Amino acid sequence: MLLSERIKRIKPSPTLAMNAKALSMRAAGIDVISFGVGEPDFETPGHIRDEAVQAIEDGFTRYTAVGGIPELKDAITEKFRRDNNLSYERDQILVSCGGKHVLYNIAQALLNPGDEVIIAAPYWVSYPPIVILAGADPVIVGTREADDFKLSPESLEAAITPRTKLLILNSPSNPTGSVYTESELDALAEVILKHNICVVSDEIYEKLIFDGRLFCGIAQVSEELKSKTIVVNGVSKTYAMTGWRIGYAAGAREIIAGMTKIQSQSTSNPNSIAQKAAVVALNGPQDPVQAMVRVFDERRKYLLQRLNAIPGVRCNMPGGAFYAFPNLSYYFNAGTKATTTKGSSDLCEYLLTEARVALVPGIAFGDDDFMRFSYATGLETIREGLDRIEEALGKLV
Repeated sequence: MLLSERIKRIKPSPTLAMNAKALSMRAAGIDVISFGVGEPDFETPGHIRDEAVQAIEDGFTRYTAVGGIPELKDAITEKFRRDNNLSYERDQILVSCGGKHVLYNIAQALLNPGDEVIIAAPYWVSYPPIVILAGADPVIVGTREADDFKLSPESLEAAITPRTKLLILNSPSNPTGSVYTESELDALAEVILKHNICVVSDEIYEKLIFDGRLFCGIAQVSEELKSKTIVVNGVSKTYAMTGWRIGYAAGAREIIAGMTKIQSQSTSNPNSIAQKAAVVALNGPQDPVQAMVRVFDERRKYLLQRLNAIPGVRCNMPGGAFYAFPNLSYYFNAGTKATTTKGSSDLCEYLLTEARVALVPGIAFGDDDFMRFSYATGLETIREGLDRIEEALGKLV
């Protein structure tokens, strides 16, 4: 049986592939340190787990409304009001099976063959495949390390064509940790409104932000821009609930209705128990989130100090999320014939074999000069991993 053409265009997730290889080595008894997968290494807070247990005891284990239970939609609208000064009604909210599912629903509901979606590189690895699966074309726009990997109004304007349907913005960013300021979003907003395009604002790392920054999403810039924006968020990263699979979207009623229709024919409702837990996560005490951010901040500072001390390596200080994106191109085309590293994939393979450290190559995110480090792991593990990396890189020069 022949596979569809769209499947032939899709590549497996490089982050999951690297993690699978590291797990295989561990299963063989090899001590591998992983900086690869992006999920908090904290337990889901106790009050959230308790609510899930109570939901099971109460028998809340059956189908719910496709787009989410009313109390969760209310908790989400209150979160937007409280944290972002944005007003939505229940019928402007959709709850899905994680943030990735939200993005897939958006693409399926809005995109037609031939439509173009602007994506700034470096980008989260799943953006282009999700666009392709909807029959549309990703338009990749490069950003500069010197600009903290942020899309400029000039670059955005140059990429817009009559076929442009969407712009995807991710702040804080996976993989770079970059965070857009309000003034930077204002500048992008002028171009967006001028050309009447819609925006997908991926804010899944909104609460993981450092150095006293105040988060600003592009829907907060103006009411007009809000009407053109679909905000994507979820509980996975903020509350260490990656396996619970609860993401959500807020946007125009017509778009949310279309996304809900897609979801009704694919997954139906999100997990009922996880929905109850998400209500408590959003409405309950936020102290565990703040404690997690403090730990991430300590790791971030240590990681950056160590990376920038390695000869030939440079790395911008990430403003949010739990990733660093250092430039390691100094080590390309270095080493002996047996270990020559021609790009980020080769260097990742070398570090996995030689240093027993798993990373994700920058080419997976659209920029081959870099690698992604996740610091969602303990400080001692980070220290040991960097020791190994520094020693292995030293053998290439």
